[in-house]
Amino acid sequence: MEYAMTALQYLALLFVFVVGLGVMAVCAMFYLDTRQTGDAIRRNYPVIGRFRGLFTELGEFFRQYFFAMDREEMPFNRAQRNWVYRAAETKSNTVAFGSTRNLSLPGTPIFMNAVFPPLDDQFASTEPMIIGPHCREPYAATSIFNISGMSYGALSKPAIRALSRGAGLAGIWLNTGEGGLAPDHLEGNCDIVYQIGTAKFGVRDEAGNLSDEKLRHMAAKPNVKMFEIKLSQGAKPGKGGILPAAKIDEEVASIRGVPMGKDAISPNRHREVDDWDDLLDLIGHIREVTGKPVGIKTCIGSADPWFDFFKRIKERGAECAPDFIAVDGGEGGTGAAPMPLIDLVGMPLRDALIRMVDLRDLAGMHDRVRIIAAGKMVAPGDVAWAICMGADFVVSGRGFMFSLGCIQALKCNKNTCPTGITTHIPSLQKGLVVEEKDKRVAAYAKAVINEVETIAHSVGVAEPRQMRRRHVRVVVNDGSSVQMNDIHPSVHLGLDGLERARGHKQFEDAMRRLQIEGETL
Repeated sequence: MEYAMTALQYLALLFVFVVGLGVMAVCAMFYLDTRQTGDAIRRNYPVIGRFRGLFTELGEFFRQYFFAMDREEMPFNRAQRNWVYRAAETKSNTVAFGSTRNLSLPGTPIFMNAVFPPLDDQFASTEPMIIGPHCREPYAATSIFNISGMSYGALSKPAIRALSRGAGLAGIWLNTGEGGLAPDHLEGNCDIVYQIGTAKFGVRDEAGNLSDEKLRHMAAKPNVKMFEIKLSQGAKPGKGGILPAAKIDEEVASIRGVPMGKDAISPNRHREVDDWDDLLDLIGHIREVTGKPVGIKTCIGSADPWFDFFKRIKERGAECAPDFIAVDGGEGGTGAAPMPLIDLVGMPLRDALIRMVDLRDLAGMHDRVRIIAAGKMVAPGDVAWAICMGADFVVSGRGFMFSLGCIQALKCNKNTCPTGITTHIPSLQKGLVVEEKDKRVAAYAKAVINEVETIAHSVGVAEPRQMRRRHVRVVVNDGSSVQMNDIHPSVHLGLDGLERARGHKQFEDAMRRLQIEGETL
């Protein structure tokens, strides 16, 4: 009994101490709040006013789990994320009781199922597509769906390792992003697209200029299949890349060729490229030095300047053209960018892709220049739509981040990613187990490709690249739908939209501006 009383007395003293400490903390906050001048709410409502900041900070997480409907969130809603999670875990993605998607919203694509679709034994496999036929080492790309550019530095070491291994398992390519080639990119023995950003990270000399010696060194690696010159990206067109100093350790600094302790900033464009001729010269130079396909990545602000681009290619000859063009929509993602650029600058992919495809086809380069689509492409419907519009390949960044376990915490720019994907803090990175996540990456890629094939078979073709604009409708303002090739007639020779395109104002205007005779199509 005496021991019990002593324990109770101890607990009572502890309670009094904790309460006293709490009262002192409240008094201290009251004193500080009433004397600070930066926050009017805290000055007028000391202590209680602090809850406003707390709730604002936590609000996005409460909305995600408790209040937002499945298709309400931005930039990706719960339905999209959950589809990726289930696909990555090889779980069934069948649903019950009908679609939860609002099919009357303008812009919604609706695929047109065939009356007599091909039977199971009438399917065809997607053949490898040759990129860079004029190169010493053309690339036979086997997959329609691949991993978009995400830099080592922006992403953690275990994230890059898992992506590389997963890409190798799935047989898809991995784009390095503008941060250079790390040993981790090569771990999975996957095909690599080396991205050359405006700062030339990884292939620059001490002055920051392009180094032919380092280009040859990268091209000598058998896994490096192509080089991509990054002109701009959808999330921040007109502004270069930003890697915060907190994410730059010794290895990242060595790979990129930058000092530690300072943000790694890329210029907003390549300093040596002032016009289309300069760009074509750069493409040709890199292709000659490396012997491998060279393309460009860009976000389109207007189609007008690109008329001159293709016109200049026709004047110089098809050999000078880029081997591919990656079109990034203004809705593209990034780890760090100013909000006005993310929200307001750059043409959305649904506009940009069609314009670039039509310009390429009008210039008679359908089989010369491959088109890659990027920008919030995470689900099979997105990929199928892009292929219908004329894309040869689709790449995704954030879809593969979700496959790694991303929860859309929106902390990519703060080095505090709770899932270990975009942080260099070891204690957070340990949550990302490479030996498990690589399988999720591969499973997600295979699930997307499989579902795109399902859509292709449903519309009546044997494999995805046979899909055309005539196979998809789009919802317009009154809630009805219109066939895409009635809105945007295809101008590629052999497609059924060609005759309708003749006389179509968009087609005729483009023909005049490109100065192409009809028979060259």
